[in-house]
Amino acid sequence: MRTRRQVTRISLAAVAVAAMATMTGCSMMERQSNMVAFTTQLRAGNEVPPNASQGNGSVDAVLNKETNLLRWKANFAGLTGPATAAHFHGPAAIGANAGVAIPWTGPIRSPMEGRATLTPAQAADLLAGRWYANVHTAAHPGGEIRGQMTPRY
Repeated sequence: MRTRRQVTRISLAAVAVAAMATMTGCSMMERQSNMVAFTTQLRAGNEVPPNASQGNGSVDAVLNKETNLLRWKANFAGLTGPATAAHFHGPAAIGANAGVAIPWTGPIRSPMEGRATLTPAQAADLLAGRWYANVHTAAHPGGEIRGQMTPRY
């Protein structure tokens, strides 16, 4: 049988553990609140104007709002030929074209990863949904597959 003092100690220990877990959870959320995830599906029908390619793909990205570091992973398949270039374009709404905001460097092949530090204006446009990803080929020099980068809140 436990004494009242032992029960009090156990109860205080449980409260302390719960408080630490809550604080740890909150600090983890605070650290992660500066991160915003984005995603898109790359399709020929998203191009402006659309084309008949059977190519497809996806891009997933994460922006650190404190440092403006954008990291992304892309994959694509079924293109009419090798990718000749790939970029993030903006600012542009869905259905509008824009210049290159950030080129993807290195060999453009699937899968691929990249990173770039954005300007404050670029980060604001991306967060507002005004960027799209685009993969180009020789058959479609203006872009074969495209997708608007959408924040995942």
